[in-house]
Amino acid sequence: MYRNGEILEKERFPSPNPTVHLFTVTYWSDGLKVKGLLAEPRTEGNYEGFLYLRGGIKNVGQVRPARIAQFASEGFIVMAPFYRGNQGGEGNEDFAGEDRMDAFSAYELLRSYHRVESGLVHVFGFSRGGVMALLTSIENKDVSSVVCWGGVSDMFLTYDERVDMRRMLKRVVGGTPTKFPEQYEWRTPLYFLEELRAPVLIIHGEKDDNVSIEHSYRLEKRLKELNHDVESWYFKGYDHYFPPAENRRVVRELARWMKSK
Repeated sequence: MYRNGEILEKERFPSPNPTVHLFTVTYWSDGLKVKGLLAEPRTEGNYEGFLYLRGGIKNVGQVRPARIAQFASEGFIVMAPFYRGNQGGEGNEDFAGEDRMDAFSAYELLRSYHRVESGLVHVFGFSRGGVMALLTSIENKDVSSVVCWGGVSDMFLTYDERVDMRRMLKRVVGGTPTKFPEQYEWRTPLYFLEELRAPVLIIHGEKDDNVSIEHSYRLEKRLKELNHDVESWYFKGYDHYFPPAENRRVVRELARWMKSK
């Protein structure tokens, strides 16, 4: 039997960045063969690990090679799971349910990867990936840092705010928050932050209609109640997606923040 995070296949993928190699990988996750994208700087040597956890579900919010290469160009080995059931992977994605194991296993992949500096793996989540990043960092006490950018922190709040997502949530969770509160709580990291050890950076646009900034406010408030190491960067003029130039600037800044931890 394979161990979680073990790479089963690795194939070259066209890279949009001349300084970065990209690969599609198949790795073992809780008994399933799951797919993901791996990015490595072309320059020889070891680098800190960067686990990129995407938002959306299925065809919405797929991993973008240019985005993964962007983070790798900042000096990281980047692993971005597609999550189970996507792009040829086995199983079915269930929005921070059992598919959290795909993030946990990808974290193990990075920790054991031959070019990742020992013990230095950061976790990044965008949108729905915020929940995945927090759950991964709660599960793994040795995470170096965690960044939530426009991230979901409260699945009850997502159900309330995103009427357009209620059918999907009821399908993957099994019903409404009223009928199955324990399932929504299990998917809400706010209830488990006492177990988090890694420092947290929160990034959010105040005009975000996809994931309201209330998610970040609640996360920040709870972390501060716990006297946790947390920093918040809020942007008044931006929504879920930042303008390209500002996006690049923030990526450079968050990379520096990670490497300082």
